[in-house]
Amino acid sequence: MTQAANGRFLARRAASAQDLRAAQALRSRCFHTATEDSFDDASTHILIEDRASGTLVCCFRMALLDGAHIGQSYAAQFYELSALEQFEGPMLELGRFCIHPDWRDADILRLAWSEMTRLVDDAGVQLLFGCSSFAGVDAGRYLDAFALLKARHLAPARWLPRIKAPDVFRFAKRLRRRPDARKAGAVMPPLLRTYLLMGGWVSDHAVVDRRMGTLHVFTGLEIGAIPAGRKRLLRALV
Repeated sequence: MTQAANGRFLARRAASAQDLRAAQALRSRCFHTATEDSFDDASTHILIEDRASGTLVCCFRMALLDGAHIGQSYAAQFYELSALEQFEGPMLELGRFCIHPDWRDADILRLAWSEMTRLVDDAGVQLLFGCSSFAGVDAGRYLDAFALLKARHLAPARWLPRIKAPDVFRFAKRLRRRPDARKAGAVMPPLLRTYLLMGGWVSDHAVVDRRMGTLHVFTGLEIGAIPAGRKRLLRALV
């Protein structure tokens, strides 16, 4: 069983049905709905626990794909991803990322990124991608964040996901406001913020996912485009 530690927290791969049920329970608490689906069986699940109490404080799942199979990803249910069929190299989809609402230690996110980095390096991954979620379905709460995504972080045209879901917020087309970076940062999901700091990009629209109670944007991070200094910091965590 693969394990890694960072201060008071331990990260490991799920190794049993009981582990998976624990992850699903935390996901249900964070997303306020049942989150089991067929993608669970095809994914590697990472659990981060408090070493003293054994409390599960964070979990996420990852699945290795290539361009020929991008249509089998979780994200492909919501985004038209045919452009990424031409992407060369392995891709890793990150999903169902959540942190226990009662835990706010920054070391949890650091340890999560160390495990992602380990998986990326081990498999020679060239693109890390997933759906980055904003809580709730009211886009009005996040206009500065979406304006900032439009101004600075849209996907390259050659990889841009197209609209597939029936209910979307087309922020790149609709917003004409200048973003307030402070307000945007205050509401940007922590995982998405980290993606962006490393050079990540997003779709030009957000999907309104009423079942999950979220707005989400497709998020991609090309490993080769991560600044060298950021790569050194990530690998120092492993």
